[in-house]
Amino acid sequence: MKKLLYLTQTDTTIGFVSQNSYKIDQAKKRLPNKHYICVVNSLETLKTFTRVPQKYKNHLRRSKQTTFIMPNGRSFRVVKDTKHNLLLDRIKWLYSSSANLSGAVYSEEYANKMTEVVVCFPDKTSRKASRIYRLSQIRLRVIR
Repeated sequence: MKKLLYLTQTDTTIGFVSQNSYKIDQAKKRLPNKHYICVVNSLETLKTFTRVPQKYKNHLRRSKQTTFIMPNGRSFRVVKDTKHNLLLDRIKWLYSSSANLSGAVYSEEYANKMTEVVVCFPDKTSRKASRIYRLSQIRLRVIR
């Protein structure tokens, strides 16, 4: 169940999510050398992957729709209080990407064809992209 490719409304966009990044690579027809954002359901789950610098713990805790690139180079977003948590709370963490061919616009027909499980929510809309910050031990840098 955990290694399936899901099509779902995430907290920011309609996306492919899975614990297997290779399945997302195949669906997007993308080279496997790029990293995906790891979406986690809680700060406790985040602690199993990386250590958050003490200086930024409150900032991370209070942020919504914000992705953080940690000092170890991996990207994480903690999702709270959304419909996406219905899936995320069961699985704990997922790699996430928009549901389209790499560099193309979203096509519902293509996305449905490429996925193994469609998680249906009433609103299939794209929202504002998440903000992205790079954290280091010394500073916080805005990427997007």
